[in-house]
Amino acid sequence: MNEDLRIEVPFLVGMMRLHEREALHDPNALADWIEARLDQGLTWFDHADIYGDRKGETLFGDALRARPGLAARVRIVTKACIVTPSRDTSPYGVKHYDSSPDYLSAAIDASLTRLGVERLDHFLLHRPDPLMDAAATGGALDAAIDAGKIGAVGVSNFLPEQWRRLQASMRHPLVSHQLQLSLAHPEPLFDGLYDALLADGMRPMAWSPLGGGTVFEDVLGESLARLAQDFTTSSAGLALAWLRGLPGHPVPVIGTLREQRIDELLSGACIRLDRPTWFALLEEARSQRVA
Repeated sequence: MNEDLRIEVPFLVGMMRLHEREALHDPNALADWIEARLDQGLTWFDHADIYGDRKGETLFGDALRARPGLAARVRIVTKACIVTPSRDTSPYGVKHYDSSPDYLSAAIDASLTRLGVERLDHFLLHRPDPLMDAAATGGALDAAIDAGKIGAVGVSNFLPEQWRRLQASMRHPLVSHQLQLSLAHPEPLFDGLYDALLADGMRPMAWSPLGGGTVFEDVLGESLARLAQDFTTSSAGLALAWLRGLPGHPVPVIGTLREQRIDELLSGACIRLDRPTWFALLEEARSQRVA
């Protein structure tokens, strides 16, 4: 496993909405914001080339160029292989996936240029591609690691046999898996997906760790609000603590860029829950008693 991922971090800061936050479009303002996160110990930033149609990576890179020295302090995760309809050059204008060596090699180089960094710490295949030539794709990813362009490779939203087919064609290990996981979406804990990625030595990253806000609704939301008072944290912080209590300590990928909200999440993300509290929240999330 990539040694950097062994560092215990409360969460990754997701950049999916950076292009929507106009106050951070000024490079110096964003540089200030990034530096404040680094000072909080938040060093990992999660990107994808489709976020804002590449604008997210570009804005982040402009900020790094405006503040020399920041690039050496940040850790970058980015993803590629999704081709949006507006980027499809065929007559169809269809969203599709492209894991071909030429596409991935160009995507890696383009992300490096937009972000203004010398290496992508983690590069993930954003979605499984049914047309993937595993040997060709694996070779391209191995070559990017050998060239120092990426530190490690992972996947996102893959099923076990999909990532195992790719891994069988690679010399370097797949070290991380970004999957949907939260109190609002605990299914990977019961369908074998989570156990499989741990068994294969991958570090889990959890996207949508608050279920897009649905964890705050209905009975589950009421339980989180009530129990959060006992732990002197917010409902969101408690939801992240529940997630991080799992074996493998999944790293949540948060979606907020608001400073106050980030502070709230930091206050609760490292709380350790006892087993009865963890299972009580699971019961509320699944609307059924533990069997």
